[in-house]
Amino acid sequence: MDNVKIGQLIFQLRTEQGLTQQQLGEQLGVSNKTISKWECGNGAPEPSLWAGLSLALGADVLKLLEGELRPNRPNPGRMDRIRFYVCPSCGNQLTSTGAADLSCCGRRLSPLAANVDTDNCHTPKVAEMDGGFYVTLPHPMTKEHHFAFAACVHDDRLWFQRLYPEQDCAFQVPDLRGRGILYLYCTQHGLFRFPRFPDLQP
Repeated sequence: MDNVKIGQLIFQLRTEQGLTQQQLGEQLGVSNKTISKWECGNGAPEPSLWAGLSLALGADVLKLLEGELRPNRPNPGRMDRIRFYVCPSCGNQLTSTGAADLSCCGRRLSPLAANVDTDNCHTPKVAEMDGGFYVTLPHPMTKEHHFAFAACVHDDRLWFQRLYPEQDCAFQVPDLRGRGILYLYCTQHGLFRFPRFPDLQP
């Protein structure tokens, strides 16, 4: 743990937040002299203060402990590079269009790897209807085993629908004007990717 680097980062983030040493100290229940001491590299916060410091400065605790923020390369925001994340604790569903450090329920999340449906158990049937497509799947929708979401990506657009257990395994996708990529997330078997939607060629 490098106290000088940590202090420099605390100073940088505090000024970015528009906080004085006094204001930050009041949020943490310490004096402004303590904040000054940290920023000069003459000590570091005690363990009980890291969570509050992280919240006040808007930075991850681990990054604060490392004493540096490493920004990702600029993200062109290409939707075909979308990544999906699902929290194993609460089921929260998140997306990013580039590299991201995401966490939920105190756990760091990794992007889901897309599977190929080799046995056709997760392959949907698609019917054209009213300016879009009606998608059905012969798949269980029990609490223990169901599709949790469907998403379709085309050019700069993302269509996303959450699916719930004990409902029909069907949904309607608007016409995105061309072939896209359909993603389906099964709670037991993971993420499936179907390129060239609505044709669904393997």
